[in-house]
Amino acid sequence: MSDRKKIGCNGEKIACEYLSRHNFDILERNYFSRFGEIDIIALDKSNQDIVFLEVKTRKNFFCGRPSEFVDLKKQVKIKKTALDFIVKKNIRDENFRFDVIEVLNKKVWHIINAFDF
Repeated sequence: MSDRKKIGCNGEKIACEYLSRHNFDILERNYFSRFGEIDIIALDKSNQDIVFLEVKTRKNFFCGRPSEFVDLKKQVKIKKTALDFIVKKNIRDENFRFDVIEVLNKKVWHIINAFDF
C-alpha cells in the first residue's frame, strides 16, 4: 500500500471515529459505483439526514486546505454516486446532504453542507 493510500485510509478511520462520537451511524464505507466512490455514507441521528461524506487527509496545509480539492468535477462524481446509492437502496422521502471532513494530524474539521445536490 502506498504512503498516500495509508494516509487516506487512516484519515477515513479518524473521520469514522469522529462521526460515531458526534451522533452519526456509519451506513457504508467506500461505496463504489460506475460513477465514482463515496468515502463514507452516514445517518445523522440528530436530524435523520443521510450524509454523503468526502474525507480529505493531508500532512500539512502547504498546498491549501484539504477541502479545496473537492472541486466541481469531484462534486459531480459524488452526486452521481450518491444518486446510484439512493436508487439501489430504494430510499424515498429522506433528506440528503454532502459534507466534507478534513483531517490534518488527527485533527478533524467537519464542513456541513459543503455543496448542494
